[in-house]
Amino acid sequence: MRVVSMEEQGRKNPHQETFERLRARRWDVARTSAKERVEKLRKLKRAVVERREALYQAIHADFRKPAAEVETSEMLLVLMELDHAIKHLSKWMKPRKVGTPVLLAGTRSEVRYEPKGVVLIIAPWNYPFQLTLSPLVAAVAAGNCVMVKPSEKTPHTSAFMAQLLRDVFDPSEVAVVEGGAQESQALLELPFDHFFFTGGPRVGRKVMEAAAKHLAGVTLELGGKSPAVVDEHADVKAAAERITFGKFLNGGQTCVAPDYVLVHASKEEEFLAKVRETLERFYGKTEEARKATPDFCRMVDEAQFARVNGLLERSVASGVRVVVGGVVDAASRYIAPTVLADVKPEAPIMEEEIFGPVLPVLRYEQLDEAVRHIRAGTKPLAMYIFSQDKRAVDRLISETSAGGTCVNTSVVHLTNADLPFGGIGESGVGNYHGEYGFRTFSHERAVLRQGPIAFLQTFFPPYTDKAKKMQRMASRLFE
Repeated sequence: MRVVSMEEQGRKNPHQETFERLRARRWDVARTSAKERVEKLRKLKRAVVERREALYQAIHADFRKPAAEVETSEMLLVLMELDHAIKHLSKWMKPRKVGTPVLLAGTRSEVRYEPKGVVLIIAPWNYPFQLTLSPLVAAVAAGNCVMVKPSEKTPHTSAFMAQLLRDVFDPSEVAVVEGGAQESQALLELPFDHFFFTGGPRVGRKVMEAAAKHLAGVTLELGGKSPAVVDEHADVKAAAERITFGKFLNGGQTCVAPDYVLVHASKEEEFLAKVRETLERFYGKTEEARKATPDFCRMVDEAQFARVNGLLERSVASGVRVVVGGVVDAASRYIAPTVLADVKPEAPIMEEEIFGPVLPVLRYEQLDEAVRHIRAGTKPLAMYIFSQDKRAVDRLISETSAGGTCVNTSVVHLTNADLPFGGIGESGVGNYHGEYGFRTFSHERAVLRQGPIAFLQTFFPPYTDKAKKMQRMASRLFE
């Protein structure tokens, strides 16, 4: 069924007035200096630090995320992004001089970074603070006016951020819209200059369609089944610890979490044993202790709980072996940290991105099998390789495709602001973080300045014999 737009219904978009207020301000904001933009970022940084405890409480109220995880995976990453932009923004904003070909002697050229204008950021629920503020930092640094739409699935955090941003920014520069899918749909109908979305591919396609309608820029940060490969040369203990950390952080609700593990058959039992040991050390030695720990969060809502629990139940029914975990409690939306073995590629748990605390482990005999399996799926947002064999690592990188890759660790690549973060294909379009984020929200404008000496008239008509000779000589310079 086709969705009928508000325009077709003859109704006014409820966010039109807010959008127009941002658009009226966009040229004033575009002309701000690096010093002025840095001061806005400093003000945001001070406010974030001052409200740390309130942020802990808001996210815990939404899905019982531990304060320590809020600190490291939400607060710390935003502070790092702010600090990096504050330090480097003046350099990023400077026009970049480029070379001059011989036929344009007498000219000089540069690339200038200008704001795109009014941009929309639609944020997800899994890291509701970090994945809202990190792109906002980039958009503000680039000199844009911004509309921010937090996720309705984390209402306490959404309300916290709405108040935070209203206290920090002029409402004609940064506006916040709270609400659900209806609000997002209304926003997608407005002619933003850039659409930035973090979430799943289904909604990502709708955002891309909206951007195409307005011929606007688009950044899609999606997800996918990110593989981890543990080969016969891996440090199995280190691999188990780092994969376990990356997988069960945030209750498995992480877009770059290792979705499944491909382990060499000779290392499978050792790997499974080390993962069990690590889970017991992280969250408790028994299922009761793991359920009671304050260090493990819950599924964000009933829909997410039901989806992941359904995948788990169908997989176990199909013959998959539960190594550890498998315990669930619908009343508290709890799914235990779970590890599955004897998993086949056709198992239900392999049908889609899990986005929950369930880790399937598949064995392989030859590296060719692992490569074929990864290639058979969509291009993932991340890939993790655990090996001490440089040739195997290089082969896995060169013969597969992924948004980003870590070797002998997991998930931490997104903390480096000097690396681009983004997907490819089904896992996303475009990237951000650090200078990459500044460029995402900027237009690279080509500027060429003609000096007093110019050879352009050589190419003016009428095309005399002399002119044709000069033009032919010019072409021969490049033959």
